[in-house]
Amino acid sequence: MWKNINGKLYQSIDTARVKFRTNISKSLLNQLDKIAVENDTHVNYLLESGLKNLIELDTITFDKKCRPKDRVQYKTTYDSELLEQVKIFAKKHHLFINDVIEYSVKYIDMEEVKKSRHRFRIE
Repeated sequence: MWKNINGKLYQSIDTARVKFRTNISKSLLNQLDKIAVENDTHVNYLLESGLKNLIELDTITFDKKCRPKDRVQYKTTYDSELLEQVKIFAKKHHLFINDVIEYSVKYIDMEEVKKSRHRFRIE
């Protein structure tokens, strides 16, 4: 992001975001990538929307026997507070974080998803 200080723009790092690595279904990532391109956004912004909405519901029905077999490593950044909430949510429901992330795709709200230019914002 950029900061406006005394009329001058300075590039700054968004400290509210943290790097996170997990394993997610490759076919799901491909679907999300198509949706992201169509809606001028990024996959992690889509996932954040779904995660926020899932956490607000505070309920999950997940069958551990139906885990995808095509999981690949996925590295991205998330809002640090949201990631902490996801960790607590996963622990509360006796699931892995990647299970929660994959399940949250059902709850993506395209109206609240950040656009790809969000990271170039001026504050």
